[in-house]
Parts: sequence; structure tokens; C-alpha cells
Amino acid sequence: MISQPILLALILFLLFLLQLFLFKRNNRAKEHLPYPPSPLAIPIIGHLHLLKPLVHQAFRDLSDRYGPLISLRLGSVPFIVVSSPSLAKEFLKTNELVYSSRKMNIAINTVVYDDATFAFAPYGAYWKFIKKLSTFELLGNRTIGQFLPIRTRELNEFIQTLENKSKVEESVNLTQALLKLSNNIISRMMLSIESSGTDSQAEQARTLVRDVTQIFGEFNISDFIGFCKNLDFQGLKKRALDIHKRYDAFLEKLICDREESRRKAKVEGGCEDRDEKVKDFLDMLLDVFEAKECEVDFTRNHIKSLILDYFTAATDTTAISLEWTIAELFNNPIVLKKAQEEVERIIGKERLVCEADIPNLPYIQAIIKETLRLHPPLPMIARKGTKDCVVDGKMIKKGSIVCVNIWAIGRDSKTWKNPLEFRPERFLESGKESEIDIKGHDFELLPFGSGRRGCPGMPLAMRELPTVIGALVQCFEWKMLDSEGKLLDQGKTIDMDERPGLTAPRANDLFCIPVARLNLIPLVQL
Repeated sequence: MISQPILLALILFLLFLLQLFLFKRNNRAKEHLPYPPSPLAIPIIGHLHLLKPLVHQAFRDLSDRYGPLISLRLGSVPFIVVSSPSLAKEFLKTNELVYSSRKMNIAINTVVYDDATFAFAPYGAYWKFIKKLSTFELLGNRTIGQFLPIRTRELNEFIQTLENKSKVEESVNLTQALLKLSNNIISRMMLSIESSGTDSQAEQARTLVRDVTQIFGEFNISDFIGFCKNLDFQGLKKRALDIHKRYDAFLEKLICDREESRRKAKVEGGCEDRDEKVKDFLDMLLDVFEAKECEVDFTRNHIKSLILDYFTAATDTTAISLEWTIAELFNNPIVLKKAQEEVERIIGKERLVCEADIPNLPYIQAIIKETLRLHPPLPMIARKGTKDCVVDGKMIKKGSIVCVNIWAIGRDSKTWKNPLEFRPERFLESGKESEIDIKGHDFELLPFGSGRRGCPGMPLAMRELPTVIGALVQCFEWKMLDSEGKLLDQGKTIDMDERPGLTAPRANDLFCIPVARLNLIPLVQL
């Protein structure tokens, strides 16, 4: 008779053999799975010759020919392009853990602080800690609410500036004005930087943001051709290192000054003036830095890297979305008229639109959603696979870069009726389109991403975007200028071309003459 321990060992051994058999059979089955369809590649460069300056548009054209799931080899880097909502859901939700990491190119790796970045950090303990900190502290509803006076003041100053231009019929570079507005807001929220003066810290911050977003989106041959990895043919790494040094010096001074003011407040036994108000992001991060019970290693470089992440994300994407919205409203006067009528009906002419009004302005909200559908500021979501995965019966190899083309998905005629038409009503009328939201649960519309890697700044953006647009619609008409500075003839539209890069801004700056619709003196309170 077999003893009980021997019987147990035998059972465990048989279970091990069964598991090994199933594992090998599963692997053999995977080996015979097809890969996604792919165009003909050229040795060494792969499919690089098929790309255009606007990569998301090139990917859309390839997907129209080869299908919504295609395989590309850009140099030596395997890419998977996804162009349908159902497949986006497979990668971003069903297999979310496999695709929760991001690939860093040489420029990003040089500018950021190694593993201190949040935006490009691998999915792990540090990333989870910063995600929680961002969601509940830095960008939580309570903190965003406390910063409302900052956003209100900056918007009022912006409206006042445009009114002054209106009085003398002077043109405005609205692209730069909107960039300055969004940067002023995030500068004050994060670092309490005031925005006055051309040589101010805020101006330095704007310059750095512009340099960072530009270099992050530039094509670099060394990122794609393996044997060129350590060769700086285009001088990109040298430029990235210069940006890093300038940014580090800028932030180091701000941090040192803040630490000194905190030390003085403690020595004097009093309360620093800023503590009587609202702590900015830098104070919150220094609190974490100085806390002994922090659950992860948190250094000065982590503080700098987080500020870089939020500065670039909040400044550029917000300004881009505002500019696209104004451009679409000018090209669609019927939509603009409806927006003006809604604001006048709900708000009137005695006060300026504020954030508390947004729930009562559904058409303004629909305008923002329609802009984000047609012009997502980040046109693609990129993820790196950490292991082999099977999607739609196709083998997706470990290490592949999956690009979800949200720009193409937002313009897909299979999902959207008349997809190239700017029609906010689609989100208000009964039907499937009106049920689609932007919070990352509906994969037909993903301007803020989805899941764990979804943008933590969405609550702030969805307060800021409709409020600014509501105020501009309420206060101004626009006389648009062409590339030569001449007034556009009545009935003509402005161009809607895109500029290449990490984000997708308009190709040309938006110049206009604001025309005040109301007496703005009682509306704007500085």
C-alpha cells in the first residue's frame, strides 16, 4: 500500500507534468498563429519609407489598405498599429497589464531624470505611488477646487488683454496667447510663478516647454536603426542634453529658494504665508520628499521630473485644444451662433462664464468633445508589450510597440456619421454617438487615454477647456487674418493643417483681431 506522503508527491508530480504539457502545447499553438498583415519591408529600414511627417495620418492610410491591425517594422523596432475601437479595447483594457509600459526614445531618455519620470516610468511600485499621489493629491478634486481663484484670475487677465487689443483693433497671435494662458495657470498651480514681464520665470518655463515638446516629437534615426543607436547623426542628443541642463538649473533654483523659505518659516516658529493659502505642487512634493515614511525612494530628481511631466503635458495639450476649438468655431459660424445663444440664455450679459456654469452649458461641453474627437492633442497612444500576447487571433510579440491611433478612430466612418463634419449636436441627439464619453470607458473616443495609463489631468482639463471657450464665445467675435496678415474675405475658412510632432497642433499660428461683443468692464474683475 502506498503511503500518503508518497501518494501526495506522485499527484503533485503528475500535475506538474500536465501543466508542462499544456504549456508546451499552448506555445506550439502560438508559434503557428499568424502575425498581423504587413506591407513589404525593405532591408535595414523596414517600413520607414512609408512614413510621412504626420505619422498618425500615414498609419491611417496604411490601415485603410491593410486593416485595423497591422504589423510594421520601423528600422529594427517592431510596431503594431491599432485603428478600431474594439481592438483598442483589447490592448488597453483586456490586456492592460501587458501594455502598461511605454518606450522612451533617446531625446526623452536624455531630458528626463532616468527612472524618475512618471509619464514614461515602467509599471511598478514607483509608478503606482505617483499615480496615487497625482489622483488624490496633486490633481484631486479638492486640490483642483482650491486652485480655482488662480484659474479665474488668469482667465480674467486674458479676457482683459484681448479687450485692450479690441479697443485699438490690434491683431493677436492667439496661438501664443493661449499657450501663455495655459502655461500661466499651470505655473502658478505648480510653482506659484507669477506671469508678469517678458524675462519672468514663467517665460523661461514656456520656452522650456516649447523646446521639450518639440524635441520629444522629432524623428531620430538613432531610435530606429540598431547600429546607429550610439551615433548622434542629427545632433538631437546634444540638443536634448542642453535642454536638460537648462531645465535642471531652472528647477534647482526654484527648489532651493522654496526650501530656504520653508526653513525660515520653521525657525521663526511661525506659519509661512503660503501655508495660510493653498500649497502649490512644489510644496506638496517637498512634503513627500521630507517625509520619512514615504513608501518609495523619492529624491530631488523625482520632484524635477514630475514637474517636467506636468508642465509639458498641461501647457501644450490644453493650448492646442483651445486653439483647435476656436478655429473650428470660426469655420462653422452656425455652431458659434448656437454657442453664443446658449451662453446668453444661461449666463446673460452681466457676468463672465465661470467653472460652476459648465454643467448648465451642454452645447459648450459638446463643442469640446467634438474638438477632442477630431483633434486629439496626442494623436496616438503608444504602449510597449512586456510579453507575447494574442489579440484577434494574431500573435503580438513581446517588445512590440503598440500604437493606438485615436486620431484615426475619431474619424472612422464605421463609428461616426459624417466623421469629418464638425457637429457637436452628435453628442446631444438620441443615438449611439450621444452615449460616447471621453473618460476612457468608450474606446471610440480616447483623448485622455484609458485605464491605468489614462491622463490624470483630465479633471483639470475638463474644467479649464469649456470655461475658457465659454468666456471667449461670450465676449468676442473674431476677424481672422491670413498668412500675409490680411483680413480673410467673408465666407472664407482658415486652414486646418497639422504640424508634425509628439502632439498635433495647427500647422500655422492663428492670428486674429478680437471684436468685443459686450461691455467687458463689469464682467472682468481683476
